[in-house]
Amino acid sequence: MGWAIALHGGAGDIPLSLPPERRLPREAGLRHCLHIGVEALKAKTSALDVVELVVRELENIPHFNAGKGSVLTTQGTVEMEACIMDGTKRCGAVSGLTTVVNPISLARLVMEKTPHIYLAFDGAEAFAREQGVETVDSSHFITPENVERLKQAKEANRVQIDYTQPLHKDEKKETPEADGDSKLGTVGCVAVDSLGNLASATSTGGLVNKMVGRIGDTPIIGAGTYANSLCAVSATGKGEAIIRGTVARDVAAVMEFKCVSLKEAAAYVVEEGTPKGNVGLVAVSATGEVTMPFNTTGMFRACATEYGYSEIGIWPSVQN
Repeated sequence: MGWAIALHGGAGDIPLSLPPERRLPREAGLRHCLHIGVEALKAKTSALDVVELVVRELENIPHFNAGKGSVLTTQGTVEMEACIMDGTKRCGAVSGLTTVVNPISLARLVMEKTPHIYLAFDGAEAFAREQGVETVDSSHFITPENVERLKQAKEANRVQIDYTQPLHKDEKKETPEADGDSKLGTVGCVAVDSLGNLASATSTGGLVNKMVGRIGDTPIIGAGTYANSLCAVSATGKGEAIIRGTVARDVAAVMEFKCVSLKEAAAYVVEEGTPKGNVGLVAVSATGEVTMPFNTTGMFRACATEYGYSEIGIWPSVQN
């Protein structure tokens, strides 16, 4: 047994032609956050503290669709959501945040300071103020890049993924695709510490041009985020498909009820249990296994273990 960590920056139809100015900052962000997580685990920091620390850092990087980089709703506003869970099944989740700098930390406060699991919208914002967490004016989250993404999505009359390239006028789609594109750019981290404690954390801004009030898979226990005594999972991809498939919980269930390894369980859920092009996930087990499968074109991802293995990638390894 040893510590292990894995993180993601979203899965979906990431084109091999993704411009360097969009690819390199995200790769650098993953490398930076992986280093932070590894150093924390080496310092005997608990898995729960590590995943919160790493996701907070990812939320502060505007190149990802979470925190500072959150994409915009159809009304040009931000509605962020996050979830955190540990191997004892303690969990907390938030949705509809408009002013909280680090949603993942508010989710942890829901877990630790309330009798509830999930707070949303005005109630979550009021709780944030009561707890004294850092808040800013909502304009803080409105970046020029995300304003442009919303403009593109509206012109194409669709809900749009984070990495979608600009469309030409003759490529407009005639009808919106409510579940046709993903929340690519969502961030997540899973970790197991040297004592075998597990934790998972996920944070997102949702979909470009999503309806106001839409809630995705990220804050839903067992869909985008899950942890128990066997494993910790953070999923990313098409939120509605992940919710239908209870993806994160299914990995743990397959491990338990089919008595297979984490890698086998995750591969089964991604390859057999979810339609192609819908999901990616990162997961670690209580024994230090780590796996990062996806059935999309690519997934921004990174991992490391106590025994020296590390990986940072986007597309399937044969293409890296």
